[in-house]
Amino acid sequence: MADLPPSAAADGVRVSKLMTERGLCSRREADEWIEAGWVRVNGQVAVLGQRAQPDAVIDIEGRAKVQQAQRVTVLLHKPVGYVSGQAEDGYEPASVLVTRNNRWKADPNRLEFHPGHLRHLAPAGRLDIDSTGLLVLTQDGRIAKLLIGDETRVEKEYLVRVQHQRPGPLPDSALDRLRHGLELDGKPLRPARVSWQNEDQLRFVLREGRKRQIRRMCELVGLQVLGLKRVRIGSVSLGQLPVGQWRYLGEHERFI
Repeated sequence: MADLPPSAAADGVRVSKLMTERGLCSRREADEWIEAGWVRVNGQVAVLGQRAQPDAVIDIEGRAKVQQAQRVTVLLHKPVGYVSGQAEDGYEPASVLVTRNNRWKADPNRLEFHPGHLRHLAPAGRLDIDSTGLLVLTQDGRIAKLLIGDETRVEKEYLVRVQHQRPGPLPDSALDRLRHGLELDGKPLRPARVSWQNEDQLRFVLREGRKRQIRRMCELVGLQVLGLKRVRIGSVSLGQLPVGQWRYLGEHERFI
């Protein structure tokens, strides 16, 4: 590794972290760009591990932006029986469905499929093995950062088929608790929008994604979840995408 320039202050923040916090790229992209010599801090070429003050001027060469623009995001209608991430307990990851032959024939994006689009393609969020619906897989660290984590504010909409486990219909007070007032793992949940879609199906709109959150919320008010489908993430809807098929995120589509 090259010697750090004088601007690489030992008491500052890692340049890669600053780049991520400013929404310029993912942490992995930042390290790759710095290693390639495409990043300048206060006019000087940055090196891996360099630190800088929070108000440092960071310039990125155009080659990095071109590389970033070529990274793809895939929208998959995940079937039941596939895990979102790495294979586990004998179940395959949903990413195995992203093949040339499995692409939705009505995909409005004319981008030609290339095997390189599978490299570093990772899920941006979870959808448990018993659930179906919209799953996002992306090579773009900015999208992953937008959709994943406790700080995300992107709405996610679900249709949830339920059965009340106690005599009589679900009380209005239980519906109110689903909207606000529940906690999981000792931490209160953010307010949610919950309403009846029909007599046995609820519509949930959340701005967080704790593990098996909706199923656990329903259990707390005496509901059993019989089926769960994610139909929207931010401004991007599942639409007519068939189960088990995928399409590319459109050039003009945005999650927010």
